[in-house]
Amino acid sequence: MSYSLTINVDQFLTHYWHKKPTIIKAGFAHFVDPISPDELAGLSMEEEIDSRFISHQQGQWSVEHGPFDDSLFANLPQSHWQLVVQACNHWHLGAAELVKPFQFLPQWLFDDLMVCYCAPNGGVGPHIDQYDVFIVQGSGQRHWQVGAKDEGQYQESIQAGALRQITGFDAIIDQVLLPGDILYIPAGFPHQGNTLEAGMSYSIGFRSPKERELLSHFADYVIANDNGDAHLHNPEMASQTHHGEIQTSDLDKLTAMLRSALQSEKDIHDSLGGLLSQPRHQLDIVELDSPVTATEIQSHLRNSGILHKVSGLKTLYRQDHMSCIYINGDVFPAESEHLVHLLCNQTSISHQDIDDKLSQTDVELIVCLVNAGFWYLS
Repeated sequence: MSYSLTINVDQFLTHYWHKKPTIIKAGFAHFVDPISPDELAGLSMEEEIDSRFISHQQGQWSVEHGPFDDSLFANLPQSHWQLVVQACNHWHLGAAELVKPFQFLPQWLFDDLMVCYCAPNGGVGPHIDQYDVFIVQGSGQRHWQVGAKDEGQYQESIQAGALRQITGFDAIIDQVLLPGDILYIPAGFPHQGNTLEAGMSYSIGFRSPKERELLSHFADYVIANDNGDAHLHNPEMASQTHHGEIQTSDLDKLTAMLRSALQSEKDIHDSLGGLLSQPRHQLDIVELDSPVTATEIQSHLRNSGILHKVSGLKTLYRQDHMSCIYINGDVFPAESEHLVHLLCNQTSISHQDIDDKLSQTDVELIVCLVNAGFWYLS
């Protein structure tokens, strides 16, 4: 099933994005859940998939991490719990369709689609997220409250060793969401949801890297590429009276060494491309036992076959430099802008997309990506 937003995207970005929360009534008209509760429970049993079971029984919070087995679902309480599965778009193609309407935002910002099944009175308590989220109400009803942006006025505590909660807030949004309604919450706004009628909830999250992540990844990039291997060279070193003193001139030279590492735009851009193309959750990647050839792929496409990108795989390029593609943390050379657009802006490739339009080098890249499990034949 395909989904279409009923909002004016440009108006939303102008008035709400990174500014204030809002509710979009009937943001998806005639909404139908893309995944069933039973399917969600099945995903929570898989080792590779991040899942949690959150319960609030008799005033006590508890959090269990998956994978789960049948024993969890055999004796569920009637209320006050929810099942949470991260990155459902990586593992369920129907759920992945719900992400597509939000492609007006950059791919590198997108985090994942988190899906919850909530029993009556299920929730995680009042809390603050440091990322932007669109919460789509599926079947059932949920009462949502959102408070004013955090300016240091809220006190945080940890419940059950895993839930970061705040003591409470005055609501600036206080509404019940029905199927197809969307609640947008920018980073830093406290919120809580309480389930009135058991059902499904879908959180499409967008998260930018922190400064510390940028610095840490750049350091890893420098080490991995064997850069920055020079020591300080100071042939004009003079004697000093106090050997425990770090002289200002030496600090200046060492600081200059650090800054010089950031003078290479190529290193910075490749480091950023690698970081931004890395998903935070595991992908459903299966490398082929027997590698395929270019001839086999071309034959598959000529016979109406399709090449599909693995769901959740991030494929990025730079606006000012389209001779390479960043895929899953690595950089790949690309010879044509046409191939760059196919791999980064489409989720599938047909015979019409590539027929007589690609060089032999570009075809070899496609073969490499298929054999790595990033694209697959169907």
